[in-house]
Amino acid sequence: MIIASALFAVPLHAAPSNAIKAAVANPARQEAERPRDRYRHPAETLSFFGVAPGQTVIEYSPGGGWYTRILMPLLAGNGHYVAVVGNSPRAIEGARKLIATLPGAASATVSVFDPAAATIAPAGSADRVLTFRNVHNMLMAEDGGDKTGKVALAFFKAAYKALKPGGMLGVVDHRLPEAASKDREDTSGYVKRSTVVRLATEAGFKLAGESEINANPKDTADWPKGVWTLPPTLQLGDEDRTKYVAIGESDRMTLRFVKPR
Repeated sequence: MIIASALFAVPLHAAPSNAIKAAVANPARQEAERPRDRYRHPAETLSFFGVAPGQTVIEYSPGGGWYTRILMPLLAGNGHYVAVVGNSPRAIEGARKLIATLPGAASATVSVFDPAAATIAPAGSADRVLTFRNVHNMLMAEDGGDKTGKVALAFFKAAYKALKPGGMLGVVDHRLPEAASKDREDTSGYVKRSTVVRLATEAGFKLAGESEINANPKDTADWPKGVWTLPPTLQLGDEDRTKYVAIGESDRMTLRFVKPR
């Protein structure tokens, strides 16, 4: 019964809180990033993942900080934001510079993902671990071209360790149709839902919900340059640009997993 209560502690489609709405509207965000809200649905996505002020939230591979500029104002004051990056001086310094400019910097930290030890943060320290469009990168980055999923599995195990019992892992990624060849996960930037669920389950997680918040039925996931054919990358340049802009950003799965109590 304890596990069941953890699974359903966050409603499948709770309305975004006023705190989340304020964070999305926060002036710390760059105006150039706001047009992507129509594809990324940040308020609805964070609500679905049960993110709230006062939590310790880990964001894996924040990149340019699109979600960081929402999460840090949301957690500023009584929460803790953790940016997890790869073990390179450039990545660590980039993350430190990013969080230094945002509300809540005093309570934000940078941590390093160690695939060998399967760690991203102290055990049992986090309420939420979030990763946005990164699982496909892990699957494509296997050493020596060995597409075994070892790096991706190490991440899921690390997330499991870092979370408190009852804590949640939120995953958003480009969705490859289940009928497609698995080999396309190695090159296209898309990943199958079944692959994500398998990795999470193997790490110990239970699937606690999924949403079509970030779905795009116009995306057939079979483009000449993979997911990068579509906006915002538009890797083909002016070739069929109008067509790809009309399709919009990729079709994405939105899954949440719980660490059982």
